[in-house]
Amino acid sequence: MIIKWQLNYPCFTGDEPRNAYVYLPAEARKRNGKRFPVLYMFDGHNVFFDYDATYGKCWGMKEYMDKTRTPMIIAAVECNHSPSGGRLSEYSPFSFKNATLGNVVGRGKETMEWLINVFKPEIDRRFPTLPDREHTFIGGSSMGGLMSLYGVLEYNHIFSKAAALSPSVWVATKKLESLIIGAHVSPDTEVYMDYGAEEICNHKNMLGCLNKVASMLFEKEIILTFRTVPGGTHSEASWERQIPFFMNTLLYKEK
Repeated sequence: MIIKWQLNYPCFTGDEPRNAYVYLPAEARKRNGKRFPVLYMFDGHNVFFDYDATYGKCWGMKEYMDKTRTPMIIAAVECNHSPSGGRLSEYSPFSFKNATLGNVVGRGKETMEWLINVFKPEIDRRFPTLPDREHTFIGGSSMGGLMSLYGVLEYNHIFSKAAALSPSVWVATKKLESLIIGAHVSPDTEVYMDYGAEEICNHKNMLGCLNKVASMLFEKEIILTFRTVPGGTHSEASWERQIPFFMNTLLYKEK
């Protein structure tokens, strides 16, 4: 079951509404006192419904969750669709300059603070969650994948696991490396990270960037699952096919 409603990020788009989505497993609707881990996802409009998705194709998370009866709540919020780089700014932990994108002011910290201090408390109040760090996860793709890495590193006291699909590590590689070096992470931290074999060539030196980031995560003693996806592309259809892989990482200890 998907519950959908509208909210806003006042510091980004004022009173302009955007959609929020929560997936509840069937067991969560029985009101039997059982509580569930929560996966917070970026680009919520692309997670559940084709008719809401930017390019007409969603991840198909509802179908996967229903079919597998996975005992997890998923909470996701639509991104900023401002044509002046709203999503890039909202989902970038770092300010950066790019020949194509120009100067991007990174406001990812504000986004994470909103998610942690406003959205998460609402989810914990309204739904049968397990609100502790052990059962709180974060995930996304592309810039949302970068934000997921940022979230689990910078806010490790909130998130114990992350799924970062096709993360945009290219936007500010040196700043990301500095973040990893300075991060204080618990030894039980787990990260799933992948990149499509057909998208690695999209950005110069991407393979080197990915190898460096993966090596640094290993050096932090993070429990890392890192894959190159055969034939993988930068698309929701490709990310949908990776759901079983990252869900296995997130819920491995629960099985």
